[in-house]
Amino acid sequence: MLAAMPTLPLITSLRGYRPEWLRYDMTSGLAIAAVGLPSAIAYPALAGLPPEVGIYASIMSILGYALLGSSRQLIVGPDAGTVTVLAAVLVSFGLASTAENMMASAAIAAIVGLLCFLASFLRLGFIANLLSRPILTGFMTGISLSILVGQIGRLTGVKIESDGLFAPLFEIVTKAGLIHWPSLVLGVALFVLLRLLGAWRPSIPGPLVVVALAIAMSYAFDFTAMGIRVVGIVPSQLPSPSLPIPHGVSIGDLILGAVAVLIVSFSAGIVTARSFGAKNGYPVDANRELLGFGAANLASGLFGGFAVTASDSRTAINDSMGGKTQLAAVFSAAALALTVLFLTDALAILPTPALGAVLASAAISLIDLRTLKELWRISRIEFFFALISIAGALSLGVLQGVIIAVVATLLYLLMQGMMPRDALLGRIPGRDGFFKLHRHPQAEPVPGVVIYLLQGSLLFFNADYVKNRIEDIFAEMGPTIKGFIFDAGAAAQIDSTAAVMLDEIRALAQERGIKFAIVELHSEPLKILERSGVLARIGPAMIFDEMEDAVDASSGNSSLPATQ
Repeated sequence: MLAAMPTLPLITSLRGYRPEWLRYDMTSGLAIAAVGLPSAIAYPALAGLPPEVGIYASIMSILGYALLGSSRQLIVGPDAGTVTVLAAVLVSFGLASTAENMMASAAIAAIVGLLCFLASFLRLGFIANLLSRPILTGFMTGISLSILVGQIGRLTGVKIESDGLFAPLFEIVTKAGLIHWPSLVLGVALFVLLRLLGAWRPSIPGPLVVVALAIAMSYAFDFTAMGIRVVGIVPSQLPSPSLPIPHGVSIGDLILGAVAVLIVSFSAGIVTARSFGAKNGYPVDANRELLGFGAANLASGLFGGFAVTASDSRTAINDSMGGKTQLAAVFSAAALALTVLFLTDALAILPTPALGAVLASAAISLIDLRTLKELWRISRIEFFFALISIAGALSLGVLQGVIIAVVATLLYLLMQGMMPRDALLGRIPGRDGFFKLHRHPQAEPVPGVVIYLLQGSLLFFNADYVKNRIEDIFAEMGPTIKGFIFDAGAAAQIDSTAAVMLDEIRALAQERGIKFAIVELHSEPLKILERSGVLARIGPAMIFDEMEDAVDASSGNSSLPATQ
């Protein structure tokens, strides 16, 4: 919680800093900057923002996370998925100029930061689970395909006006005569180089190589004269802190946009944090990470950047280079700051097709076919929900895709709970305990008693389903059945609707002259049944802690008093 903020993680790590760690942190910082610079320049284009916004976001967010973030190795920065959601939010605002969009994106980043602080204070780290693994995989795949198609214009030099997955492909076919072939050849060549470096030499920062090569070629061959578009003027100064107050956008719209960005950015970021935590054997507290992400986004927004999250590529570089503390992040921020001050002339002649190649390669890397194959093999229903997320992001747009992804997750959880598993229990001769009849062929029903096990909570949305299941069992009971036992050991929750349903089952059993007992009630369900009056109608004598006592009482073999 925020009460823990006075002990800053960065200060704590520096107190025990060892001199021999310095070279690791410095080399890691330079490598992080080298890997992060191309994406810092390229990703703003997804939202129609100038490249310096991405550089500002990279510098300030890294410093913010280094101050409050709990992980010594996690690196934050621009992320394709987060920027794509931001782009959809900015489009919904309908602002007229780039300057207005820059101000709005900075405001959204600041609000995301404040929301992260609030969520941490309220212990809302569970929002990371709003997008389950299948849903997040599908959503990121949909975003990746959207980003990939979005590079057609940068690679071909043709202005693409249509949206979606197939419409831009059809449009470029109809405008084939307008394709600027030098741009296309350059972009495709750089894209192929990126993919080859990633496959053959993954330790080499491919995006940096491609950017450096593209700048050198642009300088040598004067790409501007050839008609190849370039980035253009990049301000050679660092931003000053200011409070971003956009005009033409209501605070309500800003907050809603920030919530959409927060859900995707934090869900993706915590996955990265947990992945590296598991790899290196340390726990990750989602509520603590909210503080780090909050500081990163607030710093980015106050210094003219946009929303950020954990970067898997930069974190992987930090991990592989042996960075020891968040000083590695500080060194990377310093390197990026020097780039802004002294290398903007070089960035100005960076050809746009190179940015398209970097973004297209990044988009392909985000498509997790391995996980999709695993989902198909393990759970077809989860694979289906992944497809829903893909379709939502592509057909309805990224912003609506966030809603589709969250709704799909909640729908999946609801479906899982609507039809809880159940079983009838019996005994295996010569063995103690009770066993599921359908899993153990040698198990036999207890003479005169039906034991029904519900494997899940009993709530309003599944009460009718469970009632129908029990009524079907009653319909098949023979005249020798004297008792029905409801095993509630796995029912952690029972609500008022379920209490009414159990009362109806009790009445049904009473009409048939069958004893109705409940065994292993948890404390909260017990209170619900007591307050609703159902417990009194069942009778305390038929509420048990032990199954053997319930069987004896239901079969008429014992008059043991109930235990509560």
